[in-house]
Amino acid sequence: MLNWLNFEAKVVVVTGGASGQGRAAVHQFAGAGAAVVIADLNVEAAEAAAQAVTAAGGRAVAVAVNVADEIEIETMVDTARDRFGRLDVLFNNAGIGFSARKRYTMASVVDTPADDWDSILAINLKGVALGCKHAIPVMLEQGGGVIVNNSSVNGITGVPGADAYTASKGGVVALTRTLAVEWGSKGIRVNCICPGAIETPMIAEALSDPAYAQSVRDDNPMKRLGSPDEVAAVAVFLASDAASYVNGAILPVDGGWTAK
Repeated sequence: MLNWLNFEAKVVVVTGGASGQGRAAVHQFAGAGAAVVIADLNVEAAEAAAQAVTAAGGRAVAVAVNVADEIEIETMVDTARDRFGRLDVLFNNAGIGFSARKRYTMASVVDTPADDWDSILAINLKGVALGCKHAIPVMLEQGGGVIVNNSSVNGITGVPGADAYTASKGGVVALTRTLAVEWGSKGIRVNCICPGAIETPMIAEALSDPAYAQSVRDDNPMKRLGSPDEVAAVAVFLASDAASYVNGAILPVDGGWTAK
């Protein structure tokens, strides 16, 4: 039987790979044999993640990346090709949310300053677009590749209170569909995952309130929060040969929250 989750000959770039869902994906891709480029704004944390992979016998390199900066995205893609010779998978995972509320307003569109709106969309949506823009030509040269974008349940449902975040994640969903249609015939699959409430540093502050944490669990059909590993496993599946006919999918990873 073929091992559909074998990434031994593949090179994977994970943005936001130093923590949370990104770091979980780094370890799962590396554990499946991939060489991994760990891109993150926090380069020290990215280097620590790379060291953990290499200590376990894997291949990884860290690169400092602000995903809203096109030059840094170009450097990220060049690093994959220069260090490992190719780029097979891009996991556009980097983004900001609740944990960034001290820097950017997470509120109704009425109460969101225009500069904050622009900054949130630059990171969450433009960052994904730039990753795709520079990865696709490399994948075309190779004859194919896979892009997995990380959106949110906010991108597919009406969740008021963080409208710039929600708009950015909805944009990721729409962009995924467009790219899947445009590039599928060229051997490039593009899919999107939409996590619900996941226990990551992004929402750790909110979950520190026991009453709020319990309310989130009670509101979920599975009566619990998800883990970074559970989200990462879906990203790895979509990037694998097991999902070879999956293109343009928008997949909730939310314990059934959006099914209600």
